[in-house]
Amino acid sequence: MTSRILVAFDESPQATAALHHALSTYNDAEIHVLHVSDPREWVSTDGLNGFYSETAYRQSQESAEQLLEEATEIAQEYDAALTTNTTVGQAASSIIRYAEDHDIDHIVLGSHGRRGLSRFLVGSVAERVVRRSPGSVTIIREAHPDGAT
Repeated sequence: MTSRILVAFDESPQATAALHHALSTYNDAEIHVLHVSDPREWVSTDGLNGFYSETAYRQSQESAEQLLEEATEIAQEYDAALTTNTTVGQAASSIIRYAEDHDIDHIVLGSHGRRGLSRFLVGSVAERVVRRSPGSVTIIREAHPDGAT
């Protein structure tokens, strides 16, 4: 039985590194690449009221399509095919839902590797995915400029 690997993919260098890792490590697997569009990126507020921006939504969808095309081009370097998908929602819960719905065996995702207060304030998609994943998770972390990881 072929294992199914999910790579969460956005415009970050960590996501690109995660995709390269998955393609080079799991060369016999079925690789799924998922881009999550967070609606907070295309909903604006005027103080008290939130409103939906059709233009921002369209731009988000175009960006997602372009990112998935880039993922497909990276896969071609490995002579691999990908299943690509995009969804709308919060990143961690969308990744978990996709993994559950598609019987994913393993998730690979990039992390900015924040520490301390910045991690606490920003929150960590990677940490939430690790805690809730139905399977194993590999996290590709960004190296810090001072050499620490």
